[in-house]
Amino acid sequence: MGHSRAEKAESRRRILDAAATRIREVGLDGVSVNELMQSANLTHGGFYGHFESRSHLMVAALEQALADGETASAAHTGKRGSITVKSIVNSYLSPAHRDNPATGCAIPTLGGEIGRADPEIRAVMAEQLRRSFKTMEEALGQTGPDAKQFAVAAWSMMVGAMMISRVMADDSEADRVLALARKSVLDLAETYG
Repeated sequence: MGHSRAEKAESRRRILDAAATRIREVGLDGVSVNELMQSANLTHGGFYGHFESRSHLMVAALEQALADGETASAAHTGKRGSITVKSIVNSYLSPAHRDNPATGCAIPTLGGEIGRADPEIRAVMAEQLRRSFKTMEEALGQTGPDAKQFAVAAWSMMVGAMMISRVMADDSEADRVLALARKSVLDLAETYG
């Protein structure tokens, strides 16, 4: 008995949801197709009905992880109206985001690894970074080279701070890294805004 398109789409969604979470937990190389298929309640043999290869799965999983992080960020930053630099910074550089890498932004979780990945995977992350820069420029309410410079500097600082805060074993020290980065980005925004 065959599977309907809706069942196949639902199976693919379960695989991608599991893969998007898993790559943020263990990285691209830590994902086992067999374990992933089991976690989605599917057989290993069914994998190739959804993806041409593990590499294609990793690209799709990264796209899903980035989309999930962007959706979560938009939900937090837009709660009180329009998106502002302050709302982006406060949402991103929060202890809740730091403490939940499996559901947060994939950029600080996977950035170092993706820098060494194949061009197709790097292109997915690069496109997300461009969208993030654009969102920050729009939140600043400015256009031109100065706004672009601010957006790149702000995101670089925020991603770096998130990575560093996750390394710190002491929560108070990790919180301090986030607080200092928040202050620095907001101070920089005043310079450009």
